[in-house]
Amino acid sequence: MAKRKFKAESQRLLDLMINSIYSHKEIFLRELISNASDAIDKMYYTGLTDKTIDFNKDDYFIKICKDKENRLLTIKDTGIGMTKDELVDNLGVIAKSGTYDFKKNNESHDGVDIIGQFGVGFYSAFMVADEVKVISKAFGSDEAYKWESNGSDGYTIESCEKESFGTDIILKIKENADDIDYDEYLSEHKIKDIVKKYSDFIRYPIKMDMTSSRLKEGTEDEYEDFVEEQIVNSMVPIWRKNKNELINEDYENFYIEKRYGFDKPIKHIHYKIDGAVSFNALLYIPENTPYDYYTKEYEKGLELYSSSVMIMNKNPELLPDYFSFVKGLVDTEDLSLNISREILQHDRQLKIIAKNIKNKIKKELETLLKEDREKYEIFFKSFGRQLKYGIYNNFGSDKEIIENLIMFYSSKEKKMVTLEEYVSRMPEDQKYIYFASGETIEKIDRMPQTDMVREKGYEILYFTDEVDEFAIKMMMKFNEKEFKSVSSSDLGIQSDEKEVNEEQEKRSKELFEYMKDQLKDKVKDVKVSKRLKQHPVCLSNEGEISIEMEKVLNAMPNDQNIKADKILEINVDHEVFETLKTAFSDGNLEKVNLLTDILYNQALLIEGLTIENPVEFTNNMWKVLK
Repeated sequence: MAKRKFKAESQRLLDLMINSIYSHKEIFLRELISNASDAIDKMYYTGLTDKTIDFNKDDYFIKICKDKENRLLTIKDTGIGMTKDELVDNLGVIAKSGTYDFKKNNESHDGVDIIGQFGVGFYSAFMVADEVKVISKAFGSDEAYKWESNGSDGYTIESCEKESFGTDIILKIKENADDIDYDEYLSEHKIKDIVKKYSDFIRYPIKMDMTSSRLKEGTEDEYEDFVEEQIVNSMVPIWRKNKNELINEDYENFYIEKRYGFDKPIKHIHYKIDGAVSFNALLYIPENTPYDYYTKEYEKGLELYSSSVMIMNKNPELLPDYFSFVKGLVDTEDLSLNISREILQHDRQLKIIAKNIKNKIKKELETLLKEDREKYEIFFKSFGRQLKYGIYNNFGSDKEIIENLIMFYSSKEKKMVTLEEYVSRMPEDQKYIYFASGETIEKIDRMPQTDMVREKGYEILYFTDEVDEFAIKMMMKFNEKEFKSVSSSDLGIQSDEKEVNEEQEKRSKELFEYMKDQLKDKVKDVKVSKRLKQHPVCLSNEGEISIEMEKVLNAMPNDQNIKADKILEINVDHEVFETLKTAFSDGNLEKVNLLTDILYNQALLIEGLTIENPVEFTNNMWKVLK
């Protein structure tokens, strides 16, 4: 029997395909099952025009058989089969697709939804097999043919016997290599796992002989193994069902089955779009943060299906980073796929789907916030920081999408509030949205910088995430109201004591200049405080970098040594100021220096900043106490 040569530079293209196109060897089974499904589809669509064909769906299936002893894996289908010429055309020319030709010739039929288009999927079998046989009998033909190849220098075709139409693909699985376990492709559990992962929603049953155990007849504790044929795929995907057929438990079970998380989702989003690009989506908003969520190891993305066949396990382009917590999938028939059916071409359809998903998630979160505040706050506790990162990223280009979703703890409400809620309560004379930054709510409560704002009766938002100030700086304002830190040197509040403070500042100018010189570059200035009521000292800042930002930036591993422009504010109504003033008037500069150092370091401690020389500070405290 003469061996035929592959066309289209067979060896070079085959090597490229086996070694480069597919990133995971297990993909071969997905490709062969998809081809089998296509063959049955062709039978169905042929029946649409040939009224002599009675298409009974129960007669059509795919079967996987394994023979460990002989290292054989067989994928059978009851599809339309192939003639001798079709075997030559479809399998003898790499990248020749019979499915593509069939689809092209039947474009007039609505619903012609056939997966394979490129004709290379079949050859993925050579990633795991030394030898491949294809036995096929075309519908309406009396003859069957066997195509056989070892994937190197060509193939043979000869007549053979086959009872019914359809195709059997028989793989001789490779022996184990040093770093590759080929035996797993003969394991029923591994095969089942691959089917569930990639082909669970193929519309025809995928049958397989599975080993089970049962109690031996006449015994109480002895079991025997037996083989039974099982259907290992679900066939009808949950996302293609009508929502009125499903209950919440169905969605939760699917969430668990897909291993999206070990929690219960706070919300599921099941919807369908028909338009320029049509797709089904099933999305989940988790309750708990995955253990690696805020690490570089976390991979975002939605599962992507093309006509119910999984193309990508995680497609990151379908979700913006700030919605990266969303789990789920998208299924569409409208995408342009690349040759391996693994990676998408960057096309317009994908961008349209991603934009629609982004808007849908935003809308659903807004609804959750409005209709189930308790659940929303649980969600926000887990993922609010990611939303705030989204405002900061990309120079604030998406801030308008996210700003109504973020929340902060309120000094007045003693709970989380939105920016919209804060602004709606602002008195007419309040110019700014005031905020205070710190490590915890308790520490912010004790900050002396909040005294004046609290006295005016203004609400303060507490920023306890490291990203908070960066996000607000990017927003600049909300509903035309600018943000103002309580640590800002200018609070924009008219004080009744302004004239008194200016007089005090004038009389204390020489003392404060001296203190500034003593502190050198540690502070930009020493001033009379217009905000302090009870506390003796605090730090405020000028410029774009706040004290809290300084802490965050300097905690990063690249040692940026960022410094905020700090102002040391002294409460001139506090008795410590009288002690300072008296010592300075008496020429006791040693005591002034001592008190200046203590006050500055106290201000650092209030801010949660590190004291440069704690030993010197404690010694100075001891001198004062003595």
